[in-house]
Amino acid sequence: MITISVCMIVRNEEAILARCLDCIKGIADEIIIVDTGSTDQTKEIAKKYTDKIYDFKWIHDFAAARNFSFSKATKDYIYVADADEMIDKENIERFQGLKQVLLPEIEIVQMLYTNQLEFGTTYNYDSEYRPKLYKRIRTFQWVDQIHETVEINPVIYDSDIEIIHKPSENHAGRDFRTFLTLLEKGERLSKKLVNMYAKELFIAGSDKDFIEAKEFFLNVLEDDERTMDEKKDAQCVVCKCCRIQDDIHNLLKNSIKGIADKNPSSEICYELGEYFYEMKDYKEATIWFYNAAYEAGSSLNIHYGGDYPLKRLSDCYRKIGDEEQAKIYEELAKEWSVK
Repeated sequence: MITISVCMIVRNEEAILARCLDCIKGIADEIIIVDTGSTDQTKEIAKKYTDKIYDFKWIHDFAAARNFSFSKATKDYIYVADADEMIDKENIERFQGLKQVLLPEIEIVQMLYTNQLEFGTTYNYDSEYRPKLYKRIRTFQWVDQIHETVEINPVIYDSDIEIIHKPSENHAGRDFRTFLTLLEKGERLSKKLVNMYAKELFIAGSDKDFIEAKEFFLNVLEDDERTMDEKKDAQCVVCKCCRIQDDIHNLLKNSIKGIADKNPSSEICYELGEYFYEMKDYKEATIWFYNAAYEAGSSLNIHYGGDYPLKRLSDCYRKIGDEEQAKIYEELAKEWSVK
């Protein structure tokens, strides 16, 4: 049977920490809590479950805190937990069964991360596989009889264990502040973080959040070292910023480039629809909302290729006076939203 170190980073989690630790105490062989600056009762609650509690100065870097927590682990595998997660009785039993039978060659176990849309900020799906259990000491082997290389692809197992994501609040504000802090420090965001920033804006961002991000995404568009995928994400953000600020020249400039792409984004079509809707040109708006729903594909938020434009088509036809079409699109929007 394998042994498991549960590694967590926490800060001001007194409202939900015990709920999480009650779930994992039955699967953990040790629990490691790394506190990044709590000012509430988080550490006092943690002491009821473990004596392995460490302080880590917050430097706006989740990876650094995660790496520190991993450095304290001593068991065969490391399970990464967040305070806003829960595991129900059925999945605790599955987890305990996994400990009994996990083969030693398995280096990463993925688990289904569920309930992501309730307070989602970067997720388009309610359930998806996520790596949660990692072999602490990974062995390396040479492969191939000639032109030999070290095998670096991990052996991954997709389990049937479900982890329930149940935060007490939306984390978007915290995330946007972190992005802005990194940019103020002159940090260069990776391709992944460019995508996550854009995605989070379209899923949970306010107009203010978009405007504060505008300069960064304009710079992405001008950066020759950025990939086409990064520029496509940036175009979506910039188009929305320009529509919000009534900057028609740059709205047209960036939306035309986005539409000329062989795989146009629903987000850009939607923003053009919103522009014409605001101008009370409802007939023209229907063209772009239709394109968002049926002719393009969502890049950052799946709703922009589904119920959002369908609802707007209903609004447009109601403004035009075509109640029959308005009801058709209204029903389509409802059907899409419950898929």
